[in-house]
Amino acid sequence: MNNMPTVTKNLLIINALVFVVTLLPLSTLDVTRDFGLYYFQSPDFHFYQLLTYMFVHSSQSFSHIFFNMFALWMFGRVMENVWGPRKFLFYYLLCGLGAGLTQEVAQFLHVIIEGDALTYIDTTQGTLAITVRQLAYVTPTIGASGAVYGILLAFGMSFPNERMFIFPIPVPIKAKWFVIGYAAIELFSVWASANDGVAHVAHLGGMLFGFLAILYWRRHPGSDARFSQNRGHEFFDNLKRSFEKRKGPKTTANTGRQSSREADMEYNARKQQRQAEVDAILDKIRKSGYDSLTKEEKKRLFDASNER
Repeated sequence: MNNMPTVTKNLLIINALVFVVTLLPLSTLDVTRDFGLYYFQSPDFHFYQLLTYMFVHSSQSFSHIFFNMFALWMFGRVMENVWGPRKFLFYYLLCGLGAGLTQEVAQFLHVIIEGDALTYIDTTQGTLAITVRQLAYVTPTIGASGAVYGILLAFGMSFPNERMFIFPIPVPIKAKWFVIGYAAIELFSVWASANDGVAHVAHLGGMLFGFLAILYWRRHPGSDARFSQNRGHEFFDNLKRSFEKRKGPKTTANTGRQSSREADMEYNARKQQRQAEVDAILDKIRKSGYDSLTKEEKKRLFDASNER
């Protein structure tokens, strides 16, 4: 946890604390009821729920929060190191907000089309028949999945050719195919699993808003905060380079001469100095993000990535 980027760590902590509160027998507070996202025409709807719902997870299913937080830890820390804390937090909240808005639109269309149709849900008292409209009014949307799916998309677009081992697939697959596969599954589930209690449309909404944000950043790069696939590759390449075993200097034809030995010593000294500078810059990225670098540090990192 000490080495984890600030925003990712705090998001994990907040989600965990809220989940613990949902398990406590507090008569005056129902986290899901008060902070989950209700359909906008429901009397229980409040605008702040568009933000709070993404920090609430079902107390009936530990897997709900576990898999969301595992994905946030796995992919979020990488993206925060690339983007920096402020940009990463903005993106995370944007995807969560976009997922909530998409879910609201989907519910509105569902109510318009099939509002008076009966649907059946299982309760402790048995099967209950209820209209689609009534069900929308009383069922809140909760969970960080929309924001997490946006982070997953960002990782796939930043590092499309990074290979990943995904259980139970026995061979590594590229990140881009992993993301495309997840998106396809969610799209298929919108129709095939419409009554499974999972907000598949919200997942797609988080990915959609994330895609639009990344597309905008790529087309309108700032002078001090660029986003591109190249930065992602440079980030991984430099991290790998910092752990690689340093190679010795190239030998010359006249290795036995004193001048050659002196040249080798100077070469080693310069190489060690350059490596120390790059290591310091990478450590700064790990702690504060890429956007915290000065122009000189960014130029040094760029030059180092092009050295052979």
